[in-house]
Amino acid sequence: MPLDSRRDPRYDILFEPVRIGPVTARNRFYQVPHCNGMGHVYPAAMAEMRGIKAEGGWAVISTEEVEIHHTSDVTPHIEGRLWDESDIPYHARMVEKVHEHGSLAAIELVYQGHTVANRYSRVAPLSSRSIPVDSIDPVQTRAMDKSDIRAIRRWHRNAALNAKKAGYDIVYVYAGHNLCIAQHLIAKRYNQRTDEYGGSLENRVRLFRELIEDTKEAVGDSCAVAVRFAVDELLGPDGITAESEGREVVEMLAEMPDLWDVNVSDWENDSVTARFADEGYQESYISFVKSLTSKPVVGVGRFTSPDAMVSQIKRGVLDMIGAARPSIADPFLPKKIEEGRLEDIRECIGCNICVSGDFSIAPIRCTQNPTKGEEWRRKWHPERIAKAKAEESVLIIGAGPSGLEAARALGERGYKVMLAEAERDLGGRITRECRLPGLSTYARVRDWRQGQIDKLLGVEIFRESRMGLDEILEVAPDHLAIATGADWRRDGSGRSDPVGLNLSEERMIFTPDDVMAGADLPGPVLIFDDDYYYMANVLADLLVSQGKEVIFVTSSDSVAPFTAYTMEQGRIVTRLLEQGVRIVTGQELDDFEGGKATLTCTYTGKETALEAASVLLVTSREPNDGLLQQAKAVPERLLEAGIKSVQGIGDCVAPGTVAAAVYDGHRYARNLGEEVDPDETPFLRERTALPD
Repeated sequence: MPLDSRRDPRYDILFEPVRIGPVTARNRFYQVPHCNGMGHVYPAAMAEMRGIKAEGGWAVISTEEVEIHHTSDVTPHIEGRLWDESDIPYHARMVEKVHEHGSLAAIELVYQGHTVANRYSRVAPLSSRSIPVDSIDPVQTRAMDKSDIRAIRRWHRNAALNAKKAGYDIVYVYAGHNLCIAQHLIAKRYNQRTDEYGGSLENRVRLFRELIEDTKEAVGDSCAVAVRFAVDELLGPDGITAESEGREVVEMLAEMPDLWDVNVSDWENDSVTARFADEGYQESYISFVKSLTSKPVVGVGRFTSPDAMVSQIKRGVLDMIGAARPSIADPFLPKKIEEGRLEDIRECIGCNICVSGDFSIAPIRCTQNPTKGEEWRRKWHPERIAKAKAEESVLIIGAGPSGLEAARALGERGYKVMLAEAERDLGGRITRECRLPGLSTYARVRDWRQGQIDKLLGVEIFRESRMGLDEILEVAPDHLAIATGADWRRDGSGRSDPVGLNLSEERMIFTPDDVMAGADLPGPVLIFDDDYYYMANVLADLLVSQGKEVIFVTSSDSVAPFTAYTMEQGRIVTRLLEQGVRIVTGQELDDFEGGKATLTCTYTGKETALEAASVLLVTSREPNDGLLQQAKAVPERLLEAGIKSVQGIGDCVAPGTVAAAVYDGHRYARNLGEEVDPDETPFLRERTALPD
């Protein structure tokens, strides 16, 4: 690839081609395999999403994990599937999209073992011995014999051949994330066999070695064979570690594959949120690999800084920069570096809302990139947006995540945009929340949008401009968007008690808004979490750091259950316990008076009392929709002023995640001036074809 004159020469090394066995990657940017909640169920959406990344400059584009046989199905999770030749067409579609932009297509073949219950195929899963599966299913595996091992090898070889027929350039042999039979056999805590597949490390690695050999023999003439291996399971002596068996496995197999894709296991360790790990956090575990092999090495670390990427290459840690989440947040990250547009990089915030899609059996989404998952079904491109059909003005009230995104996207379309914010600082909830422990990367949601808006001549920002209906009518825009956000409720109304509590303000009742505004809560503080996401536990972290005694009460059976979807729950509970926070689950807050909180068991209804000096309610938020309702109530006045439409966007309509607010602002901007029938599905749907 010729050098781009706009590119900083410091980053030239990132655009050097890399030979991977019989194929060559055009640069060092490698989108490693990652789930997306689309897979074989929504193949057109999956293919378009991958193709967009290839267009954005990623030299290698990988699938999610791909099942190779019905005896290892991940139902209900939506991943890839290559059981037989009938699955080839949808894979070929993805490969075509990737090849269209000069990138290599990689497929991660997976045989799960005891991490699946085979809910679809209803056959007993296979493992080295009969053990319970890694789920709540009352299912155990069947201990595989040597004929089963031969069958797995045959199924894997057949899948590799079918992958070659589909046009893939790189075929994976997988032994990572505690999700596959090869890794399970390597791990002595699972493998207690006494034959040639058990006992010594060399024996426990045997199937992994055989799968590599089989794959190279089957497709190695034209396809590169990569391995994905977890060099450390972070279990100390109970698991594979980089200091001992992880290193020994790499030494044994150093030159066999064409590429090493190395990481740590489990998935929640490989994809730690920004709250609990910094960029490049895996280096200390994987840095030894390049010293043991001449083959290219790829690894991940939520890399968004090109300087950090160059450092990884120059210091001999990696040959290729692996990414899942950064490639989701900005599919055009490589191209922006190549074109010298570093300020345009939409940096991943490490919130793992993308992962939540997979765990909730839904297509992927992203806080930073509202087009993620919409590339095919809504035809949304992350870098292109249709121009406005008319020269019109839009007044947006509120510069939180929804208002900022609407202003940015509308400005890109060519609308004249006036963005009015009541406060001096832009960002709304983002500016408040990013100051909380572990949430500093959330500021990127505000900062990127503000930076993009600053480039748009057609967007004006008016700070400290609190606007009412009269001021709106005076401005008289063609269109009005109200993005005035939401406030945390003080009455305790939430999912466990929709009505709420009759609590007077003098009873030392506080909300997250009070804490973020600097209120000093007397301790002990009882936090009541009926929200189930990050806010309550982040505030517990903050209060403990202020020296407060904290009691964490939740109506759920577990702490912050939604964070299981973002793979943070274990770390959150660990931190609370290590900080000395008392955790009380399965209890509803009924009353608080005289320093005593009355709780009711969600099952038995039995009442208990806890002493506390103050209560922090984290239940639900009340939309700030007063201005919206005012405007909607006087349509004739709007028409007289020439205002053609009024719409609420983001939290002032339906409080939700930051990702939801950004998405709603973007959707508003895309739809304005377009013909949208509210009775019609606004996006393409993928339908299953009936068999003959």
